[in-house]
Amino acid sequence: MAVRDVTVPAAPPPDSGNGRTKPAFFKPLYLPELTVFNHKQPANTSFTVVLILSGRTRFRPLSFEVPKPLFPVAGVPMIQHHIEACSKVPNLKEILLIGFYQPNDEVNRFLATAQQEFKISIRYLQEYVALGTGGGIYHFRDQILSGKPELFFVLNADVCCEFPLTEMIDFQKAQEQLNSFVMLGTAANRRQSMNYGCIVENPQSHEVLHYVEKPSTFVSDVINCGVYLFTPDIFQYIGEVFRKNQQDLALEEGSNGWHRAPGCDPAGTQDIFTAIAGRGSLFVYTTHGFWSQIKSAGSAIYANRLYLNQYQSTHPDRLANCDQGGPKIIGNVYIHPTATIDPTTVLGPNVTISKDVTIGAGVRVRESIILHGASLQDHSCVLNCIVGWDSTVGKWSRVEGTPSDPNPNDPHAKIDSETLFSDGKLNPSITILGCNVSIPAEVIILNSIVLPHKELNRSFKNQIIL
Repeated sequence: MAVRDVTVPAAPPPDSGNGRTKPAFFKPLYLPELTVFNHKQPANTSFTVVLILSGRTRFRPLSFEVPKPLFPVAGVPMIQHHIEACSKVPNLKEILLIGFYQPNDEVNRFLATAQQEFKISIRYLQEYVALGTGGGIYHFRDQILSGKPELFFVLNADVCCEFPLTEMIDFQKAQEQLNSFVMLGTAANRRQSMNYGCIVENPQSHEVLHYVEKPSTFVSDVINCGVYLFTPDIFQYIGEVFRKNQQDLALEEGSNGWHRAPGCDPAGTQDIFTAIAGRGSLFVYTTHGFWSQIKSAGSAIYANRLYLNQYQSTHPDRLANCDQGGPKIIGNVYIHPTATIDPTTVLGPNVTISKDVTIGAGVRVRESIILHGASLQDHSCVLNCIVGWDSTVGKWSRVEGTPSDPNPNDPHAKIDSETLFSDGKLNPSITILGCNVSIPAEVIILNSIVLPHKELNRSFKNQIIL
């Protein structure tokens, strides 16, 4: 099936009223009026899935080489976990990817491979400016509705979870309101809940009564997971929010000359859900499975662990076994068939070994992702680390990071939002080696980030090597 990239050009900049034109990225987005869809769901409901591809700055230096959604987690690109879950939804018509990434050969190859593997149409719709979740689906609403879906999912690509999509469908159908919307929620502890969108629900009906994005005080321990099930009627609410935001923006620009920053979401999810909450149309389905965000490169290590653990029930064939004559395997480990690994190596738990990796004698790897073409020489030790593409770790060297795992004694704990610096110092976190980094023999790299194409000659601790 041919891959079709849809690129939407920027509209001409509007006149500011004083004879001058504003730069294109300052302009508000003027979209036509929408059509309100009133319908009843047939027995065989058709679905469309929209994947929102997030930005890449917090994922550096790994996103220098590959778009963040294509970064391999547990042996496959990050968004392949989403697509695989979506492919199990009955009567799925197509999957749309919305993002600001420039289409390139790597993106096109992934789309072609995914279409062939999952036997589903997958299209990429490129934004001319980063619009956010609400702005993205509203801008491309004609594309989303072109297949006439009765329901459609919206998933953020930077989350990892079990994606209980069929359960959300059953939950939606059980509501008295046929055109109800469902958002996926999960429980968080009291402190961490304030870092997410908080949901206040009716405990009996599970209707969302109130929604607040990252409140300054405790509101609720149920948080937004970034997975939604909508009917086409959602565009009526987004349109209301969009027009209100445009009016407020015009008033502010006219009064003080302030302009909207580039990439500002013209219809943010906070505004949308705040407008819908308490009107009998929005419900929350709470999942008790695993869930985490993948905002930074460090959080990919934790997501790798969660997906490898899920493989025990979903893809046991992807997990390596401790075979005679092979390396020692501890816990969940993924090894690409093309990797060359010495039998004296010890791997695991929670390790991913990618394509064409070479691992020498006596190497120890734990809680790490080793990317395509990397080489770990004899007796090296790699712990809590991402080793970049074609990088080399010399003999007897130790590359180690500090994990940022949730509190294991709190069942509702999430991974904390990572900040690189605190009090002017680099916070201890996992060690990241960018593409084509060379680590010499007999050195220690601890809690450091090494940018691509660096050849080190000594040990480093708690540093960013530029």
